[in-house]
Amino acid sequence: MIKFLTSLSLYLLPLIITIILCSALVKKTPAYESFIEGARDGFNIAIKIIPYLIAIMAASAMFRASGAVDILGKFLNPVFETFKIPPQTLMVMITRSLSGSATLGVLGDIINQTGVDSYATKLAAIITGSSETTFYVASVYFGAVGIKKFRYALLSGIMADITGLIAAIYIASIFFL
Repeated sequence: MIKFLTSLSLYLLPLIITIILCSALVKKTPAYESFIEGARDGFNIAIKIIPYLIAIMAASAMFRASGAVDILGKFLNPVFETFKIPPQTLMVMITRSLSGSATLGVLGDIINQTGVDSYATKLAAIITGSSETTFYVASVYFGAVGIKKFRYALLSGIMADITGLIAAIYIASIFFL
């Protein structure tokens, strides 16, 4: 089965490209010109979203550098102890709504510190998989299409993240404690 999937993966991309080109030929669509137009549109969208990306990265860096994470950790320590939540997972809880790559970096740090079989690693991995990068999605995608008022969408996303976080803690405690 593994050999089959490996062989399939080698030929899949060229097959997809061939199907697209043949389809364009049959429909008499100018494939190269369409590709260039799509690339141009993508570049224009990238230019539009750069300010939003910079704002998210700056806010995340300021939050971490200000020491607010440490203060929040001390404030939440009684809650963490009650629900047996490892303190290392706080940073995953914070960064998950902001940036997926930052969360993966924090998850990597937790794995290196506590090992792959630790409860902290398992909980952090479940948290990573059970929530979305809400602020990133809202700022980038809404910014790309020009939506400036996304209050209710952001509120719904935050509520979904909190629900996912609570579910992750509950599920991890059932399976791994």
